[in-house]
Amino acid sequence: MELDAELMKDMLATMVKIRMFGGKARIPMVVRAACGAGLGAAAQHSQCLEALFMHLPGLKVVMPSTPYDAKGLLISSIRDDNPVVFLEHKMLYSLEGEVPEEPYTVPLGRAEVKREGTDVTVVATARMVHVALAAAERLAEEGVSLEVVDPRTLSPLDEEAILASVSKTHRLVILHEEVKFAGSGAEIAAMVAEKGFDELDAPIVRVGAPFTPVPFSLVLENAFIPDEEKLVEAVRTVMG
Repeated sequence: MELDAELMKDMLATMVKIRMFGGKARIPMVVRAACGAGLGAAAQHSQCLEALFMHLPGLKVVMPSTPYDAKGLLISSIRDDNPVVFLEHKMLYSLEGEVPEEPYTVPLGRAEVKREGTDVTVVATARMVHVALAAAERLAEEGVSLEVVDPRTLSPLDEEAILASVSKTHRLVILHEEVKFAGSGAEIAAMVAEKGFDELDAPIVRVGAPFTPVPFSLVLENAFIPDEEKLVEAVRTVMG
């Protein structure tokens, strides 16, 4: 069953308000939702709506990029007393990786550095984490060292981890598949500009999809989705 995005937002907005009653009410609910383009499923079935859900105070927004993170974050989400939207990119369902059989948790609100680097911080989400890692391998051959940070949870956002990485590299590129306009990257960029401006040696650059519905045509869809080439170009821009 697919929920209309607006209906889902209204339903979740009502639920997070229940937690306002002195914290006495519990809403331990997890909504799992597939997202993302790449399968030619047209705009209705290919959206990335994480920024929409991030706008609701009290709603936790989780977006894993690996099988290990997916299991650990899902268990943490189920055990949480707050409503959680758990966004799963469709193009990652076939991704394989080591996952322990026993239960374990990955804490919500804790980012992870997927690759250490010294020259540019790339904050990337979901499928774009793997695009960033591929770009990092390519740029390493040119002598450019990327640090790839995966927030894993967009709300609450691990500001400390992102700022620590920017303090190390002094440059920031944000990569996500959702449209660039008012996307999650805008919040991350604003946060760094407000709290880590003195650490920046270059303007923050955001890489996202154009402000348009996802095309049905596979050719146009491939042009719509941010890719390795666009990220490499952005990194070269902040490197001057």
